[in-house]
Amino acid sequence: MSADEITRAVEAQFDTVSQWFDELRAGSVDGPGVTRDTFGPGEEFGYRVIEEKARAMGLEISRDHGGNMYMTLPGRDRKAARMMFGSHLDSVPRGGNFDGAAGVIAGLVAQRALLDLGIVPKCDVTTMAIRAEESVWFQVSYIGSRTAFGVLPDGALDAKRIDTGRPLREHMAECGADVAAIEAGKAHLDADQIRSFVEVHIEQAPQLVEAGKPVAIGTGVPGNFRHPYIRIQGEDAHVGLPRRFRHDAVLAASDFARGMDDIWKDNDATGRAMAFTIGRFHTNTEKHALTVVPGEMTLSLDVRAYDPAHLAELEARMQELIADIEQERGVTFDLGPRASADCAPSDPGVVAALTEAAGRAGIDTVPLASPASHDAATFTVAGVPTAMLFVRNENGSHNPHEAMEIGDFIETSKVLTHWLVAEVGGQS
Repeated sequence: MSADEITRAVEAQFDTVSQWFDELRAGSVDGPGVTRDTFGPGEEFGYRVIEEKARAMGLEISRDHGGNMYMTLPGRDRKAARMMFGSHLDSVPRGGNFDGAAGVIAGLVAQRALLDLGIVPKCDVTTMAIRAEESVWFQVSYIGSRTAFGVLPDGALDAKRIDTGRPLREHMAECGADVAAIEAGKAHLDADQIRSFVEVHIEQAPQLVEAGKPVAIGTGVPGNFRHPYIRIQGEDAHVGLPRRFRHDAVLAASDFARGMDDIWKDNDATGRAMAFTIGRFHTNTEKHALTVVPGEMTLSLDVRAYDPAHLAELEARMQELIADIEQERGVTFDLGPRASADCAPSDPGVVAALTEAAGRAGIDTVPLASPASHDAATFTVAGVPTAMLFVRNENGSHNPHEAMEIGDFIETSKVLTHWLVAEVGGQS
């Protein structure tokens, strides 16, 4: 099979995938963006659309106990370890249409190219539509992929959804998941039965736009530690209280935000990649007022880096910062529950193979460390050789203005397909 034939088989799907993305958007519109809510009607809609496309292609469809969907092109040896790719279909509230969905559709594009070329792969080739990647809904990372490997953290099923206040277990059950099997730690996926996993995703910072490249090959996914509900307790007081008597929770929270930014700035200066985000930052809405010194603040924190030792160092610096603020401001910090995810460097062999595939396709790529968390990390931690491909996207993600061009998506799908043919291409 020539490189040109493979390329043409992907290019021929331009109009089809444009229509698929349009269909996903049309059924998910929510104000200025789209909402495909985790274990809710929005995510369910996305699954129905994608399942319809996969069935029309003649792929085998199955679901696991957590609701993840697998769309498989059978190989000659059905018992051999399979090739896998995919991503998620849920979105943040009023987010963009391409975050996650691009990875699922890219998998179908690669499978369809094999079908159109008459290639029977050596082993099964599976696109996985992964449930519940967007942790904003339940404040838990990688729900779908961790469920598939039987490693959902203790207590996750009791996490409350941010809008309904109902626990994850109820939402999962309503969408057909087997909650008892999840609680028992049942695993559907076995790392030994997966040759490799590649996740396609839009880039989430405009680094490819800056570099003038359509595609990047991911070098790793950061680990993180998170505190969704930090509470700073000071003392409510009259607005006229002199500074020396105040225990101002807002100023303490501001010191914390500035201190974390200083830590980030120090790391940037020495070339050590990290990031932190404070996504929630507010006073007690039942008590705050124009003439009250606020005695309580609530905030969230997400800190991420690419090396476990670096993460541990950042956490230690955070604790030192908190101790200094508590002494300076006369407040106390309650960090609340802590969640975390492991660092996940890409597999060098898969990265090399994807780089070679891009060369055969005539596509100029750059290496890129993901600034965001992805389900690929779950596969890496489980022991599956894993990597990512990123599609150029000008306006970031988690917002209505994601700017992925279908042409760039097709270029990325070419890399995926050339890699797949080289790995498992067989009789035609």
